[in-house]
Amino acid sequence: MGNVGRGLTLAALLTGLMTGCAAEEAESDGASGATAKTTAKVAQRGGSIGASGSACELPVTFDIAEFWKAEAVDAEEATGATGDLADLADAFLRQGPVTMACEVDAKPAGKIGFLRVWTGEPGDTDARAVLEDFVAAEQGASGARYSTVQAGDSTGTEVEYVTTSELLEETKKEHALAVTTPEGPVVLHLGGMDTAEHEAMLPAYELAKSTLHTTAG
Repeated sequence: MGNVGRGLTLAALLTGLMTGCAAEEAESDGASGATAKTTAKVAQRGGSIGASGSACELPVTFDIAEFWKAEAVDAEEATGATGDLADLADAFLRQGPVTMACEVDAKPAGKIGFLRVWTGEPGDTDARAVLEDFVAAEQGASGARYSTVQAGDSTGTEVEYVTTSELLEETKKEHALAVTTPEGPVVLHLGGMDTAEHEAMLPAYELAKSTLHTTAG
């Protein structure tokens, strides 16, 4: 498996960290199952990623929402810096057992946030354990609620949780989905600038989830 197209530069990643990362946190009181169900419509399809020759080559394929733009993340290149920049890039690109491989930007569709794809090494760890480690590694995460879901042709684990920013004194919702493949685990994570933006982007997340297929045999 490899990433194709332009790998994000370290500068671009750090810019994303400053402008977009503050947008990915929420709190347990707001993480109601009722809200998740009422916003679970599917976005208009704009294309597909994951296959060879697409913007991001991944162990899975899925459709992305209309106007959203995907770009591969070259974690090795981005963490090739030294000193504080390397530490910052590493903290941004690696979360628990997985490493960022692709960003799908909602900005061209008029929203502020990303659907990020994270991949890990092959092993015996199941999707639930991968997702628990992923959430545990996120600063300010709380109120996690896990469920088994059907994601395209795979059975995976989904979590709804919230993150709290001490700096901004705000909380916001997050969603993530993990599946396992012969090439390793894959996590799809949807954040957003705030809970309102997150909920506005949920149809794009639902599109990805409903069309997800493994590419490895």
